[in-house]
Amino acid sequence: MSELVPVPEMAKQTESVPAEWRWVDRTIWTERMLAALGNGVKGSKWFSLIDKVYRPSTLQAAWAQVQANKGAAGIDRQSVEMFAAKELVYLNELAKDLEQGRYQPQAVKRVEIPKAGGKTRPLGIPTVKDRIVQTAVKMVIEPIFEWEFLPMSYGFRPGKGCKDALREVDAYLKQGYTHVVDADIKGYFDSIPHELLRTRIRAHISDGKLLELLDSWLCQDIVKEAERWTPTAGTPQGAVISPLLANLYLHPLDVKMTGSGYKMVRYADDFVILCKSAPQAHKALEEVKAWVEENGLSLHPDKTHAGDCLVDGQGFEFLGYRFEAGRRWVRKKSLQGFKDKIRQKTARTRGDSMSVIVADLTPTIKGWFGYFKHAHRRTFPTLDGFIRRRLRAILRKQDKRPGMGRCREDHTRWPNAYFANLGLFTMTQAYQLASQSR
Repeated sequence: MSELVPVPEMAKQTESVPAEWRWVDRTIWTERMLAALGNGVKGSKWFSLIDKVYRPSTLQAAWAQVQANKGAAGIDRQSVEMFAAKELVYLNELAKDLEQGRYQPQAVKRVEIPKAGGKTRPLGIPTVKDRIVQTAVKMVIEPIFEWEFLPMSYGFRPGKGCKDALREVDAYLKQGYTHVVDADIKGYFDSIPHELLRTRIRAHISDGKLLELLDSWLCQDIVKEAERWTPTAGTPQGAVISPLLANLYLHPLDVKMTGSGYKMVRYADDFVILCKSAPQAHKALEEVKAWVEENGLSLHPDKTHAGDCLVDGQGFEFLGYRFEAGRRWVRKKSLQGFKDKIRQKTARTRGDSMSVIVADLTPTIKGWFGYFKHAHRRTFPTLDGFIRRRLRAILRKQDKRPGMGRCREDHTRWPNAYFANLGLFTMTQAYQLASQSR
């Protein structure tokens, strides 16, 4: 095996590549291999892939991605910065361990991340070395599965995203597909049956060493403070490879529903099926229930339903929006999450100048508006007012004046124009400008 050496810049790839495959790493996926995807490989399975994982150029490219994503240290307490200090040594060790079958993943550190409403969600943090190997494996196997995946799947896929999925949903609604099945798979990422997932993987890959690698991640121990356990189902939390495996497991559902003529749009485990009549929607829901049960999963009883989204009270939620009565709103959880972020940045005891606070707020507000700018116009004046009230409360506190309520004197002393002159991004004005341009 060749040693890793510093490479300041990857060699530019000049081969002609179809646009849909320009995201692949061309040091791994040659034109011959890409052609084999289209023409099919013997037995529809891919062999001899592990050597592409521990190849120096693959590991270097994988490390570059991990380094760019940063992230916390895993259970071994080795940070990205610590790895970077001796990256060539560590990458060489990793390559040799992979080639000689000595590599073993370490346990995943689990932490709780705060959510809106005081709740938390679990997050898994693999070690830096494990993240590098997972990224390398993903670079090698992702094109194999991407070739099979259908266009109606948008989550965690190259060149696709939430906005694309929302555009497709909006297009179907305008075409009259207003009877919608809104399905929620209960604890999906934690409940995928391992044996059925292995079967789906082995239908495409026959490299024993690579299969062993994937299996070792499914069975990685999880450590949370003093607790330690081995999962018996689900994809590894926080793993780079996890979203790809999750998409692979639901791919047969995509095939089934699309083959039956349904208009389905899926983003990871969040999906809707759009129909033109109530009977068709109820039939689709029964088919989904049957497939989910057959594949070891379950639908959330309170979050799964079929209804006519043109009728009040029968709308559906998808990717942060609520579609109801012919309008698009921001769902309550998304609104609450945004307000919580604003509250964190606008504590009354914050000692910074107002110009500093406004500069800190602006990227958050702009980013949120950029995603939710298609919500109903009444959304934005209310939120703009909420933000200015928080800022006036800070100014009142700095002025050594008590109270949190609205005050006419505050509006006179610090009118809306005061914050506009400091550069505060106003969503109402941005919405009006966007509407005019449309």
